[in-house]
Amino acid sequence: MQADAIVASGLHKSYTTGRVVTPVLRDLSLVLSTGELCLIVGPSGCGKSTLLALLSGLLRPDRGSVRACGSELGRLDVAALDRFRLQHTGFVFQGFNLFPALTALEQVAVPLGYLGLRRDAAYARAAAALDEVGLAARRGARPAELSGGEKQRVAIARALAKQPRLVFADEPTSALDAANGQIVIDLLHRAARRHDTCVVCVSHDPRLIGHADRVLRMEDGRLLSDERRAASPAVPTPETPA
Repeated sequence: MQADAIVASGLHKSYTTGRVVTPVLRDLSLVLSTGELCLIVGPSGCGKSTLLALLSGLLRPDRGSVRACGSELGRLDVAALDRFRLQHTGFVFQGFNLFPALTALEQVAVPLGYLGLRRDAAYARAAAALDEVGLAARRGARPAELSGGEKQRVAIARALAKQPRLVFADEPTSALDAANGQIVIDLLHRAARRHDTCVVCVSHDPRLIGHADRVLRMEDGRLLSDERRAASPAVPTPETPA
């Protein structure tokens, strides 16, 4: 059963450079649910990444509120926001953000230690997450030994291993070819359904639209449309390196 994961109301955000104030978001409100992949699309500079940062608590709005997983993010101090993100969120970025010296298994296990899991439990959960994204056989590989698609799948496994209620993906396919981009978006879609997670993805990539449950179109800091779609079926989890 779907439930409200994020409720954003009346969000305003501007950036100031010297005396110049540039509005980025203007009175934006939305409700996002668990169990779905929501894709936010729009031209460069329309506020997509700023919205993602506000919804995840990485930024605070000038006005308005974000309620996520039962917490009013604007009322949390810095330490409480850090705890919120650790306990409830996973992030997938364009640049993978992997540690060069760590194996895929170690990459995924790192945040689990901060959650308080013992080493054996953390590594068991990390191994299960890598298996879910089709990289069980690559758990000992370091980033230099992985393709771009494999690196992004490690990043997805790292996010999912925390068992978060929210996953935020910022341009997760922009550095990948078409085949690997499809694998990544299908993995995110499958994660939303399998784990009843709210997956919020920002992208310029029009190929992703057919794989989303919901598409939010933005322009000039506002929502132009909110379309619910019948997403394309997910492809089987890849068993060989991509």
